[in-house]
Amino acid sequence: MDTKIKRDKKLRKEVRNFRIRKKVKGTNERPRLLFIKTLKYLYAQIINDETGKTITGFTTLKKETIKSKSLKNLEASNLFGEFVGKKMKEIGIKQLVFDRNGYLYHGRVKTFADAVRKEGINF
Repeated sequence: MDTKIKRDKKLRKEVRNFRIRKKVKGTNERPRLLFIKTLKYLYAQIINDETGKTITGFTTLKKETIKSKSLKNLEASNLFGEFVGKKMKEIGIKQLVFDRNGYLYHGRVKTFADAVRKEGINF
């Protein structure tokens, strides 16, 4: 691996994201659930890659999304995952492909994915 890539954390994330996106594609039957985390908020988008359109998106920017003291900890990601799972059931989505967006499958990402699965959505 190139020494510049080893040192640059942002570039390593981009390389991981590129490697993941080569394999993960959303279809009409199984759209892609994209998870994005920032220092303050969590975001999720349901995307159909065949048509290139976002079906719907969710965020913790709105206070009515989740009732938590903090919007960025494990409890918040668990509540957000349950909220997204319930909304996907209402839309009629039962299966999807999970895109972790280059993040390691640990912490808030894992908690979010487990909460969505708990609502009955299959990855």
